[in-house]
Amino acid sequence: MQIKLFLLLFTQITILSFFSVTHSLKYFYTASSQVQNFPEFVIVGLVDDVQIVKYDSITNKTEPTQDWMRKNSDQVCWIEESITNLRSQYAYKVNIEIANFLYSLSSGVHVYQTMYGCEWDDETGEVFGYHQYGYDGEDWIIWDMKENRWIAAKQQAVITTNRWNNNRAKLERHKNYFNQICPEWLKKYVDYGRSSLMRTDLPSVSFLQKSSSSPVSCHATGFYPNRAEMFWRKDGEEVHDGVVKGEILPNNDGTFQMSRTISTMDSFSSIFTWTLSTLCKHIYIFLHYVLTQQSFLLGI
Repeated sequence: MQIKLFLLLFTQITILSFFSVTHSLKYFYTASSQVQNFPEFVIVGLVDDVQIVKYDSITNKTEPTQDWMRKNSDQVCWIEESITNLRSQYAYKVNIEIANFLYSLSSGVHVYQTMYGCEWDDETGEVFGYHQYGYDGEDWIIWDMKENRWIAAKQQAVITTNRWNNNRAKLERHKNYFNQICPEWLKKYVDYGRSSLMRTDLPSVSFLQKSSSSPVSCHATGFYPNRAEMFWRKDGEEVHDGVVKGEILPNNDGTFQMSRTISTMDSFSSIFTWTLSTLCKHIYIFLHYVLTQQSFLLGI
């Protein structure tokens, strides 16, 4: 097997412009039935896509997953959270049974999920909240923040959304949570983890082509935060045709990775531009690389 390695020349770091940063607080609740080797109930909380808390039905405990969360809370807080989440665990087990009845489904493998949270722009102060339910991988009920009402994504959810929408007092409390309470907690958590959440880790970049006719893959790993974009350029112009974009994925050390693959190089030298938005300084950083095909073959 021969692997073609490209000559990669790092040229410069360019600071371009200021931008606002949007922080996020998200919670994911997952209840399941008859799923082997998986807890019946799991809760995960994230700030800026970094996990900060977890709960599951095996331990029945709520635990912080970041040192800066442990330092800014006491054990009593987590005991109280565990009791609250245990109640949710029982409620979600009932919700699966109700959903099975509404969908006329028999017992078996089923998954009931909730995702809710808020986003806060630290420049404009703008706040956005979201809350939605899903069943067996499909949307079920979605909350419209602007209209402050629940929308049924499935016919089976109409009865439930009508009942929820008729409870105006609960709707107002729900709206207040996403307009006031959730952003307050988000700001507090961002302050707790500022040294970690607002850091900037630059990526290491590698290129790989298995043969002269194979696609060329660019892989960047070890960067933080996860607000990043990658471009292929030819003669200064961005190339989009034949480019496959990979998702931004987490690494075990809290950093992120991503890939971009181009189907053909057609004997050109290109500039690869990595764009990383730096939270702590509110700037864009461009890492410029020149990639040429004057390379060599490595026999394996």
